[in-house]
Amino acid sequence: MSEKNDTGQVTIDVMKNGPIIVKGLQQFQNSRGEAVPMAKSVIALCRCGASENKPFCDGTHSRINFSGDRETDRPIDKVRDYVGEQITIHDNRTICAHAATCVKNLPQVFRKNGRPWIAPDEGDVEAIIDAVKQCPSGALSYTIGGKHHEEKDLPETISITKDGPYHITGDISIGDENGLQPPNKELYTLCRCGASKNKPFCDGSHYDAGFEDSEN
Repeated sequence: MSEKNDTGQVTIDVMKNGPIIVKGLQQFQNSRGEAVPMAKSVIALCRCGASENKPFCDGTHSRINFSGDRETDRPIDKVRDYVGEQITIHDNRTICAHAATCVKNLPQVFRKNGRPWIAPDEGDVEAIIDAVKQCPSGALSYTIGGKHHEEKDLPETISITKDGPYHITGDISIGDENGLQPPNKELYTLCRCGASKNKPFCDGSHYDAGFEDSEN
């Protein structure tokens, strides 16, 4: 487990069948962009989905025998390339949180029911770049002129999405007993509904689980 926060770095440690321990965080906000009060420099965040004190852990994971096991063997870093004349879009389905921001913002490129589902030549390059940058999970990135671009130098922030995962940005070190690391270490989403098959990362299962959190 990481203790790098002693040097000023924010750290996340994923506890086995338990909460997410965060150390040294300065920016913690809810889905409305409001600061979430933190009484201590070390906080425990619920990831079983059943805490009555969300987003904080209240020990419910022990009472409900929460399992934090990853239930898929899909590689965490498997990427599919969609090559266009001016831009190549890279897509990692395993890490996708299915927020659908790309589909909503640029449906002619990110085609929900199309085959192939990404058509890089069907949109303006700058619009595609903007849509990729809005992907909260880091599943999307792009290459132009042989240079791979992905989000970097982001503020160290944890945001609670409405009825969804924790959105992590910035240079925040994560420790997991299975050694899983997000492909983009500065942009990823962590499950907080308890239903993801790709724990500790979100896979969109909160939609099917009907997860709700009216406070955030």
